[in-house]
Amino acid sequence: MARNQKVFLDLKYHDIPNTVGAAVKSAAGLGVSLLTLHGLGGRAMLEAAARARAGGVRLLAVTVLTSHDEASLADIGLARPLSDSVRRLARLARDAGIDGVVASPHEVGLIREACGKGFLIVIPGIRPAGAQAGDQARLATPAAALSAGADYLVVGRPVTEAPDPAAAVAAIVQDMKSG
Repeated sequence: MARNQKVFLDLKYHDIPNTVGAAVKSAAGLGVSLLTLHGLGGRAMLEAAARARAGGVRLLAVTVLTSHDEASLADIGLARPLSDSVRRLARLARDAGIDGVVASPHEVGLIREACGKGFLIVIPGIRPAGAQAGDQARLATPAAALSAGADYLVVGRPVTEAPDPAAAVAAIVQDMKSG
């Protein structure tokens, strides 16, 4: 990277194993630090991604998008409890050689129990207290997500849509310190 910055490439790769492996190899060659894949792509796809990684890129499998709840999962044919799907996808990712997962703050404990302490957990759907949920169904404040055990937080719209983004970041950092 030109500025020696770390890049989180959140494209959520989900395709046949060969295609995902090639995409991971290409992204790693660009100096990406973190890269997302969909856990629902299955074991062969995840293993292909793990084999293709290079240059220190860390791979994260998306378990269940934070915009989903039990009803929306049932709509797409996943009738098991949401927590069971998250647990199963996290274990699948770990067993396939993936470094961690993207999941809601509500599942951090069950992922830690299923996959151990060294497994990365990245939490999107972060909203300051009183902020609009938007399309997020399972969210938390920065402090709550950190208290739950998140390794990294993903904060988007609360900053990008704020009238004063710098003030929004400062407030989020302050909330993180209390977590």
